[in-house]
Amino acid sequence: MKRLIKNGRVVDPASGTDETLDILLEGPSIADVDKKIAAKGAEILDAAGLVVAPGFIDMHVHLREPGYERKETIATGLAAALAGGFTGVCCMPNTDPVNDCASVTRYILERARASSPVAVYPIGAVTRGSAGEELAPYSELREAGVRAISDDGHPVKKSSVMRRALEYAGSLGLLVIDHCEDPDLAEGGVMHEGEVSVRLGLKGIPAEAESIPVLRDIALSALTGRPVHIAHVSTRQSVEAIRAAKKRKIRVTAEATPHHFTLTHEAVASFDTRTKMNPPLRPKEDVDAVIAGLADGTLDVIATDHAPHTYEEKLQEYDRAPNGIIGLQTAVPLALDRLVRTGRVSLARIVDAFSSAPARILGLENKGAIRVGADADLTLLNLRKEFCFREADVLSLSRNSPYFGMKLKGAVAGVFIAGEKVL
Repeated sequence: MKRLIKNGRVVDPASGTDETLDILLEGPSIADVDKKIAAKGAEILDAAGLVVAPGFIDMHVHLREPGYERKETIATGLAAALAGGFTGVCCMPNTDPVNDCASVTRYILERARASSPVAVYPIGAVTRGSAGEELAPYSELREAGVRAISDDGHPVKKSSVMRRALEYAGSLGLLVIDHCEDPDLAEGGVMHEGEVSVRLGLKGIPAEAESIPVLRDIALSALTGRPVHIAHVSTRQSVEAIRAAKKRKIRVTAEATPHHFTLTHEAVASFDTRTKMNPPLRPKEDVDAVIAGLADGTLDVIATDHAPHTYEEKLQEYDRAPNGIIGLQTAVPLALDRLVRTGRVSLARIVDAFSSAPARILGLENKGAIRVGADADLTLLNLRKEFCFREADVLSLSRNSPYFGMKLKGAVAGVFIAGEKVL
């Protein structure tokens, strides 16, 4: 089956392309990219007025299955991912049981293949049970299909364990993704430590609880020569440390989440538990630093940290409620509205952060680019579409989003996976 996408604004950061082009899809691959393509018998889609980008990949998602199906299943999470414009997602290992063995990895992959065309790239645990002591069997996990390892939700507290993880995983070609948090500094905290936490009477978490382990991981990456990826960066100090490390050619990459570039700690004043995150929402100067980091590429990737929780779990006192929000259906519109429309980050950089950069960091060879021979995974965007995000739009099982009722300009207009139009 041939499909011809005509007259779209093709934005491909991998090749530096930003111009009106036709794209011919043949089977699961891209067969041609040119100014005017004639393809007899092809199904034609006129993409005039739309942006055509490489398929978006979310490096940081919690699909909750196995073990927490009351919050999210693999099927519902992937339905939300597709609606949000993603052709692939990485799912974190903090399931029950933890994804620290081949049987859990294989279960996730089997359920994903049966549920959705969206590709799932499982993340295995750094340590058995994510307990921070004994390394998980990385060779077994890699053979089963994991693309990286992380104890996300839990920091790797011991530097010696982190060093051995970098050495062992790196020797197998696995990326280590770290949730950077000093548990002693953060202990008991439920929001950013500052004037707002004092005013609200809530225990705060200092910015240093994140930036100190970020500096440690950078030092260990330099020591071992192995790559490390810093999850959900939220502070100015962390951004500056990563920027300086990159100038020294240390192999560090990093991600930002939409809530950390759209909300400040002032949002916590509502005591709405949908503003409770880990790392917490920060002051404006930190939000501005995250945006600057995205603009100049210090922060390589935008990832959602999609974290479903039930209504009852979030309906608790602020300091008792779990951390996290859903984000798969709002990430792209928030980036287009708050970063591109306002001129703070270029469209090419945003497309890179959602597609080419995660593909490059994860080593997905035929993803994240629009070129002949690449996988025919594409995300189409309508930069002019205005809409209001409503609770009724949510496809996740959980509804823990702080963005209901928000008016946004910029939306996902279509998705192709393996040459098939699936949205």
